[in-house]
Amino acid sequence: MVVVTLALPRPRRRGRRRHPARRDRRALRGRRRRQCRASPAHQGVLPRPRWDHDRPVSRAPLAVAAFLPPLVAVPVADAAGWRFSLGHLGRLRAVGDHPLGLRSSRAERAGARRADAAATASGAPAPVDIDEPAPRVLGRLPRLPLAWALAVTFAISSASVYALFAWLPAILVEHAGVSHAAAGALLSLFGAMGLPWSILVPIVLTRWRRVGVLYAVALVAGLAGVAGMVFAPTAATVLWVVLLGTPQGLFSAVLVLIQLRARTHEGAVALSGFTQSVGYAIGALFPLSFGILHEATNGWPPTLLLLGILFLATIPAGIIVARPHTIEDEWERRHGAW
Repeated sequence: MVVVTLALPRPRRRGRRRHPARRDRRALRGRRRRQCRASPAHQGVLPRPRWDHDRPVSRAPLAVAAFLPPLVAVPVADAAGWRFSLGHLGRLRAVGDHPLGLRSSRAERAGARRADAAATASGAPAPVDIDEPAPRVLGRLPRLPLAWALAVTFAISSASVYALFAWLPAILVEHAGVSHAAAGALLSLFGAMGLPWSILVPIVLTRWRRVGVLYAVALVAGLAGVAGMVFAPTAATVLWVVLLGTPQGLFSAVLVLIQLRARTHEGAVALSGFTQSVGYAIGALFPLSFGILHEATNGWPPTLLLLGILFLATIPAGIIVARPHTIEDEWERRHGAW
């Protein structure tokens, strides 16, 4: 029976019919591929910026350095003294920074040479760095609410991080009643909160565009952490520290939103410079304000309430940034052509 079945002639298969929607998608992909190949950037007419392949490698030690020193500083000091602890951390930094910087600089020079050689061999112009924005573009940003909203967001993140890195151990020891070693471990936990947010926030923004959700999470978590540390510091100290570290996600959010809220290269570069300059300037003043307020009131609750007021600034900033528009769109709507 099997032999007879195999001996029978097989029917001729006709061409498989494709669904119209699938054919349209394939045609659209082919059209886009041809347009990309015919574009000036693909043919080497436009300069291509260099991509730093070692940037993730250099960020990992910096992220680890945010929570590792507070974790080991107090135990080392208890065992060998504060002088040895500080000197030991300084030696670790010197040993770690030198090979990393040497490797990064060598890799950058090697990558630049390879890119220049490839461009010369193909007849295309050599890669160039992105030019600085024109002064007229920088002068427009102070008149745009979107630029100020991003700057305020960056200031909230940097100011809270700088102030808590400087004063959180003292707050935990004097106000929450923990030991010095526990305060160092909790400060390490606070610094470690930046690691997961630096991974999750870009995904949330680029894939799902949930800008308002990020601002809401940072606001609620920050206010809850301040309230818990003021009214019940000993009830759930670890939870309050985790909540206070959650607004660090705004730092990564601003770095992504600078690209999403600018339509041109010069606009993105100008927006980055404006946002970080204003944000870091405010953030640098906040630890000093923390100390002055603590000395004036002789207590930590008023100082923590100042941090809560800072977190409330995410409400107007989030309302403006959550709108899907760019600085170029905002300028054209208010003042005319960009």
